[in-house]
Amino acid sequence: MKPNLKTQPLEIPYYEPFGDECAVFEAAWRNRLPLLIKGPTGCGKTRFVAHMAARLDLPLHTVACHDDLSAADLVGRHLLHGGTTVWCDGPLTRAVREGGICYLDEVVEARKDTTVVLHPLADDRRVLPIERTGEVLQAPSSFMLVVSFNPGYQNLLKSLKPSTRQRFLALRFDFPNPERERAIVMGETGCDATTAGQLVKLAGAFRALKEHDLDEAPSTRLLVYAAQLIRGGMDRVTACRVALVEALTDDEPTAAALLEVVNASFA
Repeated sequence: MKPNLKTQPLEIPYYEPFGDECAVFEAAWRNRLPLLIKGPTGCGKTRFVAHMAARLDLPLHTVACHDDLSAADLVGRHLLHGGTTVWCDGPLTRAVREGGICYLDEVVEARKDTTVVLHPLADDRRVLPIERTGEVLQAPSSFMLVVSFNPGYQNLLKSLKPSTRQRFLALRFDFPNPERERAIVMGETGCDATTAGQLVKLAGAFRALKEHDLDEAPSTRLLVYAAQLIRGGMDRVTACRVALVEALTDDEPTAAALLEVVNASFA
């Protein structure tokens, strides 16, 4: 089983590696093993999966998991069409049929009775039983199951069952170090090194407050948003206010304190 390197897509999504994650992903794919990616919001998990799918020239089916996600949403359901009932594959079934990647983003948001449908695909059976049609799909060698979640959101009500979790290899992601984060902001937006450095330094100051005043640390994604606004002509303070401060908190005193940090950073 080899990635189709001769027919690469026109554009591979930008991604700045931080370690051996690309090699681990490809090894998991070659060995037909499912992969779990854990890390904070906006640290690059989804972009990484899109990057690897493009590198391996595989179709990617992404599902944003939520409380109401049902097994039928993943597998498929019968729908009325032109007065007749037809079967419509869900994203998981399409990925299996096509031999692509099915990526379940924030999988802990899905109900536990929904994630159980992944079990026969995530062990050595690699099959997807479709009860409503009587089919049992055997996943081709190129199919890969990838899930992600934010460990900071886990609690007793939202966590992966051990019987689910122990079917996956696991990669831990975190926010990039300052040098790599500057490279990401510049690579994503084309902004200058000074602007990228100021934004990364500001993010570091905000992240130091996470345990005190902020529920969530500013993500690299938000830095990219701010850099895009600045590169488009918006002044730095306004860009950081709308892309960082107001995105991180609804508490007015906290927002005012963060804005003071922003003003000091660009004074």
